[in-house]
Amino acid sequence: MKRISQTSLFKLSLFTVSFAFGLATSSGVRAEVETFSIDSAHSFANWELQHIVARTSGTFHDIKGTVVLDLSNLAKSSVNAVISVYSLNSSHLRRDVHTLTDEFLDARNYPDMKFVSTSVKPVSAEKGTLNGELTLHGVTKPVTMDYQILGVGPDPWGGMRAGFKATTRIKRSDYGITKFTPTGPVGNEVDITLLIEGIKQGADGKPWNAKAAAEEKAKVISYPMPTQSTPQPVAAPQPAAAPVPAATPAPEPAASKKESAEDQLKKKLKGLFN
Repeated sequence: MKRISQTSLFKLSLFTVSFAFGLATSSGVRAEVETFSIDSAHSFANWELQHIVARTSGTFHDIKGTVVLDLSNLAKSSVNAVISVYSLNSSHLRRDVHTLTDEFLDARNYPDMKFVSTSVKPVSAEKGTLNGELTLHGVTKPVTMDYQILGVGPDPWGGMRAGFKATTRIKRSDYGITKFTPTGPVGNEVDITLLIEGIKQGADGKPWNAKAAAEEKAKVISYPMPTQSTPQPVAAPQPAAAPVPAATPAPEPAASKKESAEDQLKKKLKGLFN
């Protein structure tokens, strides 16, 4: 059996999502645009430049911003990012401090560098070029990056993440950082590699969660129906009952006649002569 590569699987899944978005658009339903907030803990702006005859590298790890990804039309996607110059790390403290001084980055006056995309030109489902404006050392210049969508998928906590990679090369002298140029131990051309991990955001601006979304979708809005009383059967009219005659009171027993004294005497005398 022919083994399917991870890239092919990603292309297939991306095509499926795009096809589904296409169907939604053709049926009059607006395709959903996903917004990913840059996860600073898992994103890096790596740089590399010449030092004498070797190469020196480092990174900026404090990156904030958003990536708006339209899978139905990648050309409508966009990027907005801010990088803290103070998050510089070249694995050598004295070099970092020197680089942050006004001889190079002048972090005190220019604490951030910014990138805002102006256009996206995809050449495939996962690669293309990204044009934008880079502001560094107080100077804004257009730059072009080669980008790659590394993947979109669920994370272990019920969220959704996307991975991106972008590369470009700039001249630091274009941004007013001219120390040791045009000749010197530190090169003028700087190679930049952006490794970005984004967390999908919900409509409320908070991280999207699959469980919460499923529960929300499962909710059914019901409206109370008017209460209807069950009709009771009507009993047929019954003929009026004949009046019950009043009971005739039993005749009281006749009062016993009280014997007179004469009768009592006769009874006694009769008893004497029997």
